[in-house]
Amino acid sequence: MAVNPSAIEDYVKVIYAHTEWQKAPITSSVLAARLGLAASTVTEMVKKLVAQGLALHEPYGAIELTPAGTDLALGMLRRHRLIETWLVEQMGYRWDEVHDEAEVLEHAISDRLLDALDDRLGNPVRDPHGDPIPTRDGVLQRPDATLLSDLEPGSRATVVRISDRDPSVLRHLEAEGITLDIDLTVLDGTPSGATVSLGGARVELAAEALASIWVARLP
Repeated sequence: MAVNPSAIEDYVKVIYAHTEWQKAPITSSVLAARLGLAASTVTEMVKKLVAQGLALHEPYGAIELTPAGTDLALGMLRRHRLIETWLVEQMGYRWDEVHDEAEVLEHAISDRLLDALDDRLGNPVRDPHGDPIPTRDGVLQRPDATLLSDLEPGSRATVVRISDRDPSVLRHLEAEGITLDIDLTVLDGTPSGATVSLGGARVELAAEALASIWVARLP
């Protein structure tokens, strides 16, 4: 049975994105959870990715992309993130609404239309959540950043990326005034959360929110 090209694109994109902001490799069980699919379904698809030269995988081991798989993943990330940017900047969507729309549109638009969107948007280098947008040549420049949860009290930093995995977290952070390029100071922290200061206001952040925010340290 032929493999749906859109399914292949979704798999390589998720595999790549899993390690884009952290080093832990992805396993079949984690991939199944991310995709919301049965483990047996994912195992069969990973075998097909290996057969097509897009991935490397040993039984019970991590899944890695080959150069060909990485190129395909970067192309899909470019599509997804440009579409998200277009939806926010020109179509009136909020940043917590665009992920699912982009998941559909990224498989449908042509390369010509994608490049036209890129030019119309002024060739943006990041999407509304701070994720870097690969260039037309497949180059991705990730900013030097660390999780907010890893900063010690007294640290000052600028927000450079907020994960879009949970729309409710995005809405909560926006309501608290925490968006891209905001400067903040860590006042205190515990395993269950932390308090930060921005613009003179104190904001309490739970562990889930802290784990969604990447920052660049300030002197």
